[in-house]
Amino acid sequence: MARGDVVVFEEAKAKMLDGDWASTDHIYCAIMDDTVTPIAATATPVFGDFTEVGVAGTYVANGTDLGTIATLVAEAAGTMTFDSAINPTWAQDANNDVDAYWGILYNFTDAGKDALAFVDLGGPVDMSAGDLTITWNASGIFTIT
Repeated sequence: MARGDVVVFEEAKAKMLDGDWASTDHIYCAIMDDTVTPIAATATPVFGDFTEVGVAGTYVANGTDLGTIATLVAEAAGTMTFDSAINPTWAQDANNDVDAYWGILYNFTDAGKDALAFVDLGGPVDMSAGDLTITWNASGIFTIT
C-alpha cells in the first residue's frame, strides 16, 4: 500500500449495503499511531481496534467530523461516490503527537463506532513539526461501480 491510498474495510462494504447505518450517521476521520496496522480483511473493524494519537495541541479526541452519510454519498450513472468537502487538518502545535500513521474513517454515531476505511499517512508524521492535512482525491474518497 502506498502513502495516500484509501482502503475500505471489507466488512464496511457489507454494512453499507445491508442498511446497518442511517443516512443521519456522522462519519469521522481520526488519526492513529502504528500500534495496530489496519488491513482490509479485519473481521469486525471498529474505532477501538486502533490506537488514537495523543489528544493534545490541536488534535481533539475522535478526530474530525466529515459529515453525515446523506451528505457523503452520491450516485450518478451507476457509480456511488463517497466524498467529503472537508479535508481534515490539524495545525502544527508543539503538543501534538509525533507518530501519526493512519487516518481511520469510522461511524461516530454507531454505538460500536464501526470503521469504514483507512488512509496511509506514510508515517511517522510529526504533527508537532508541521500541519497535517488529508486532502481527498478530486474524484472522491472512494467509489463503488
